[in-house]
Amino acid sequence: MTRPQPTRRPTDAAYLDDADRADPPTDLLNLPWIDAHNHAHTLSWADRERYSLSGCEGMIMVASGYHWTPYKPVRAEDVRYLWDDAINRRAAIERDHFFAARLGLGIHTGVRIENPDELLDAMADYCALEEVVTVGETGVTPAQHAEAWDLDEQRAVVQAQMELAAEHDLPVILHTPNTGTDSRREYVRPAGGTPGYEKNTALGQDPVIGGENPQLEAVKIDVEAARDAGLPEERVVASHADRNNIEYIMAETDCYASFTIGHAWLIGVDAADVADAIDRWGPDRVMIDTDCANVLKTDPFALKRAIFDLYRYGIDPADIRQVVWENPREVFGLGG
Repeated sequence: MTRPQPTRRPTDAAYLDDADRADPPTDLLNLPWIDAHNHAHTLSWADRERYSLSGCEGMIMVASGYHWTPYKPVRAEDVRYLWDDAINRRAAIERDHFFAARLGLGIHTGVRIENPDELLDAMADYCALEEVVTVGETGVTPAQHAEAWDLDEQRAVVQAQMELAAEHDLPVILHTPNTGTDSRREYVRPAGGTPGYEKNTALGQDPVIGGENPQLEAVKIDVEAARDAGLPEERVVASHADRNNIEYIMAETDCYASFTIGHAWLIGVDAADVADAIDRWGPDRVMIDTDCANVLKTDPFALKRAIFDLYRYGIDPADIRQVVWENPREVFGLGG
């Protein structure tokens, strides 16, 4: 029975019956979550605090990016610097922000790297570090920044990293190339770049992978490399999953699909894509990451917002918990 309201005239409440009354799942407010792929060590202190304020309990900080090296092509020593910088700062980040911060180290193929064998020779010692919980991000890339990298050489470097991951019982984060946004309108692009992305995109080189769908072909090459390396597919996390590659990842492999939602304006992926994947394939091999980094416009609150949006899209809270907490915790070994 609806209690009489003291309002002067009836409000909406007077027209509702008990079936219409919301019973919000307040446990979502405190749901623990893990960001399966970001570059938070490059963010500001305040941005990392935003992760804490929105309930982040753990993250994988990927130190394989080449964006922060001022020299092209990149040398092995430049990448080692990026690895060492992340290792050096990780404990302080945990101390100041209270979430578990673990590392992913790898050789990214978005730009050609000189003498990559030096990195591969050193990587085994890095993989033995307790704070390193994954190899990557890595994976062949259809086109590079500043200087092209032969496809066969890329594949060899990717497979060698997967072999190291298999030897050290580590998962691998794949960088899967995206096809772009379906936005009805794009930013006007100034000479040499993309608004919101502080990398000179005009230096992009001609593709080294041909065909109608080089982005998907790159993912298939990566999966073949994992098989040749003896790395179980369930130890592969395909980051940047999108509508172009999700069917292949979920239907033809045993890999995890991690949807990058921290910059939907650029790649057109958001919580609706995650919900669609859960509806079709279930939550068992789905994750979410933000890919937040200081080279582009990203949102540290994106994953927390996605938790609420998944519920609004009709996803069961237990499935949301599995996607944002249980799956990354199990794969990367975080949490209790």
